[in-house]
Amino acid sequence: MDDCVVGQGRGVRHSPNDDRDGRRDRHHGPKPSVGRTEQPGGKSSPEELAAAAHASCFSMALAMALGQQATPPQRLQVEAKVTLAEVDGQPTITTSHLQVRGQVPGIDADKFTAIVEEAATSCPVSRLFAGADITIEAQLDESA
Repeated sequence: MDDCVVGQGRGVRHSPNDDRDGRRDRHHGPKPSVGRTEQPGGKSSPEELAAAAHASCFSMALAMALGQQATPPQRLQVEAKVTLAEVDGQPTITTSHLQVRGQVPGIDADKFTAIVEEAATSCPVSRLFAGADITIEAQLDESA
Protein backbone atom coordinates (compact mmCIF):
# COMPACT_ATOMS: atom_id res chain seq x y z
CA MET A 1 0.00 0.00 0.00
CA ASP A 2 1.38 3.43 -0.92
CA ASP A 3 0.85 6.34 1.45
CA CYS A 4 -2.13 8.34 0.34
CA VAL A 5 -4.41 11.02 1.68
CA VAL A 6 -7.75 9.30 2.01
CA GLY A 7 -9.75 11.56 4.28
CA GLN A 8 -10.40 15.23 4.65
CA GLY A 9 -12.60 17.14 7.05
CA ARG A 10 -13.35 20.71 7.91
CA GLY A 11 -14.64 22.64 10.91
CA VAL A 12 -15.81 26.23 10.65
CA ARG A 13 -16.64 28.42 13.60
CA HIS A 14 -18.18 31.89 13.39
CA SER A 15 -18.67 34.39 16.17
CA PRO A 16 -22.26 34.91 17.34
CA ASN A 17 -22.06 38.41 15.85
CA ASP A 18 -21.19 37.10 12.40
CA ASP A 19 -23.77 37.62 9.67
CA ARG A 20 -23.98 33.89 9.00
CA ASP A 21 -26.53 31.51 10.45
CA GLY A 22 -24.58 30.81 13.67
CA ARG A 23 -24.00 27.11 13.06
CA ARG A 24 -21.17 25.90 15.25
CA ASP A 25 -19.48 23.38 13.01
CA ARG A 26 -19.75 22.03 9.47
CA HIS A 27 -17.91 19.02 8.15
CA HIS A 28 -17.39 17.96 4.59
CA GLY A 29 -14.78 16.53 2.35
CA PRO A 30 -14.33 14.61 -0.85
CA LYS A 31 -15.66 11.12 -1.23
CA PRO A 32 -13.14 8.41 -0.41
CA SER A 33 -11.07 7.01 -3.24
CA VAL A 34 -12.76 4.11 -4.97
CA GLY A 35 -9.62 2.02 -4.38
CA ARG A 36 -10.19 2.28 -0.61
CA THR A 37 -13.90 1.53 -0.32
CA GLU A 38 -14.79 0.31 -3.82
CA GLN A 39 -18.40 1.63 -3.91
CA PRO A 40 -18.79 4.50 -1.41
CA GLY A 41 -22.49 4.92 -2.22
CA GLY A 42 -22.46 8.45 -0.78
CA LYS A 43 -21.14 7.27 2.58
CA SER A 44 -18.11 8.68 4.37
CA SER A 45 -15.07 6.51 5.02
CA PRO A 46 -13.69 6.09 8.55
CA GLU A 47 -10.70 8.20 7.48
CA GLU A 48 -12.98 11.07 6.41
CA LEU A 49 -14.79 10.87 9.72
CA ALA A 50 -11.47 10.92 11.62
CA ALA A 51 -10.36 14.00 9.66
CA ALA A 52 -13.68 15.75 10.27
CA ALA A 53 -13.49 14.93 13.98
CA HIS A 54 -9.93 16.27 14.19
CA ALA A 55 -10.81 19.51 12.38
CA SER A 56 -13.94 20.10 14.45
CA CYS A 57 -12.29 19.27 17.77
CA PHE A 58 -9.27 21.44 17.03
CA SER A 59 -11.56 24.32 16.03
CA MET A 60 -13.34 24.04 19.38
CA ALA A 61 -10.07 23.80 21.36
CA LEU A 62 -8.65 26.83 19.55
CA ALA A 63 -11.83 28.89 20.08
CA MET A 64 -11.66 28.03 23.79
CA ALA A 65 -7.96 28.94 24.02
CA LEU A 66 -8.56 32.25 22.23
CA GLY A 67 -11.49 33.01 24.54
CA GLN A 68 -9.32 32.34 27.60
CA GLN A 69 -6.94 35.02 26.27
CA ALA A 70 -9.88 37.48 25.96
CA THR A 71 -9.46 37.40 22.16
CA PRO A 72 -12.49 35.47 20.90
CA PRO A 73 -12.31 34.63 17.20
CA GLN A 74 -14.52 36.29 14.65
CA ARG A 75 -14.02 33.28 12.36
CA LEU A 76 -11.97 30.07 12.43
CA GLN A 77 -11.59 27.58 9.61
CA VAL A 78 -9.77 24.32 10.23
CA GLU A 79 -9.18 21.67 7.57
CA ALA A 80 -7.64 18.27 8.27
CA LYS A 81 -6.10 15.78 5.88
CA VAL A 82 -5.21 12.34 7.16
CA THR A 83 -2.84 9.90 5.48
CA LEU A 84 -3.35 6.16 5.45
CA ALA A 85 -0.24 3.99 5.14
CA GLU A 86 0.71 0.41 5.79
CA VAL A 87 2.47 -0.09 9.13
CA ASP A 88 3.52 -3.60 10.15
CA GLY A 89 1.26 -4.95 7.42
CA GLN A 90 -1.83 -3.06 8.63
CA PRO A 91 -3.53 0.07 7.27
CA THR A 92 -2.81 2.89 9.72
CA ILE A 93 -3.52 6.63 9.89
CA THR A 94 0.04 7.93 10.07
CA THR A 95 -0.39 11.68 9.67
CA SER A 96 -2.96 14.40 10.18
CA HIS A 97 -2.22 17.81 8.68
CA LEU A 98 -4.29 20.71 10.01
CA GLN A 99 -4.61 23.93 8.07
CA VAL A 100 -5.91 26.71 10.34
CA ARG A 101 -7.13 30.14 9.25
CA GLY A 102 -8.57 32.65 11.65
CA GLN A 103 -9.90 36.15 11.97
CA VAL A 104 -9.15 37.27 15.51
CA PRO A 105 -9.35 41.00 16.26
CA GLY A 106 -6.73 42.36 18.62
CA ILE A 107 -3.86 39.90 18.15
CA ASP A 108 -0.91 39.59 15.79
CA ALA A 109 0.27 36.53 13.86
CA ASP A 110 2.89 35.56 16.50
CA LYS A 111 0.32 35.56 19.30
CA PHE A 112 -2.11 33.61 17.10
CA THR A 113 0.54 30.97 16.37
CA ALA A 114 1.35 30.66 20.08
CA ILE A 115 -2.32 30.13 20.94
CA VAL A 116 -2.67 27.59 18.09
CA GLU A 117 0.25 25.63 19.59
CA GLU A 118 -1.41 25.77 23.01
CA ALA A 119 -4.68 24.47 21.53
CA ALA A 120 -2.82 21.53 19.99
CA THR A 121 -2.07 20.22 23.48
CA SER A 122 -5.69 20.45 24.64
CA CYS A 123 -7.51 18.95 21.64
CA PRO A 124 -8.66 15.43 22.63
CA VAL A 125 -8.57 14.18 19.03
CA SER A 126 -5.00 15.45 18.61
CA ARG A 127 -4.16 13.50 21.75
CA LEU A 128 -5.89 10.43 20.28
CA PHE A 129 -3.61 10.71 17.22
CA ALA A 130 -0.52 10.94 19.48
CA GLY A 131 1.20 8.14 17.55
CA ALA A 132 0.69 9.94 14.24
CA ASP A 133 2.71 12.81 12.83
CA ILE A 134 0.48 15.88 13.29
CA THR A 135 1.41 19.08 11.48
CA ILE A 136 -0.31 22.44 11.73
CA GLU A 137 -0.18 25.35 9.32
CA ALA A 138 -1.70 28.50 10.90
CA GLN A 139 -2.60 31.76 9.20
CA LEU A 140 -4.16 34.84 10.78
CA ASP A 141 -6.35 36.87 8.42
CA GLU A 142 -5.69 40.37 9.71
CA SER A 143 -8.25 42.02 7.44
CA ALA A 144 -11.70 41.86 8.96
